[in-house]
Amino acid sequence: MKYKDFIEFKAAEGKTFEPTPWLKVTQQMIDHFALATHDNQWIHTDQERAAKESPYKKTIAHGFLSLGLITKFLSDAVQVSSLKMGFNYGIDAVRFPHPVLEGALLRGIVTLAKVEDQKFGGLKILWKIKVEIKDIKKPACIASMTTIAYE
Repeated sequence: MKYKDFIEFKAAEGKTFEPTPWLKVTQQMIDHFALATHDNQWIHTDQERAAKESPYKKTIAHGFLSLGLITKFLSDAVQVSSLKMGFNYGIDAVRFPHPVLEGALLRGIVTLAKVEDQKFGGLKILWKIKVEIKDIKKPACIASMTTIAYE
């Protein structure tokens, strides 16, 4: 959803935006995440061993990979044309209810939970973001995130 300015955007407080497009989790994504985080456990990177020993019979993505995607899902779901600068102020809460198997399709469901004017300008925004897995009832990730944005 595109907004031209902060006033229009602030009026959307409490709104859940359209789901983002589905994103396929590939083994290459999992491997790159493992390399970047130095977390090369076999359950993530060894497809042959996972097929034999994992209860899922596939590799699984790191939980933090789905958390790392929430900023992508946020920018896919919401844009404010007048935004000059924004930054992630922090993750307030996160849970990982279900593992993400290689080949899974993920999408973000973004809710603008709360908007506050900042003392020195800009907005403090609380987001609720759920990362859904196609055809799985439990989500991959549920997070609350605060951002600060300036016009």
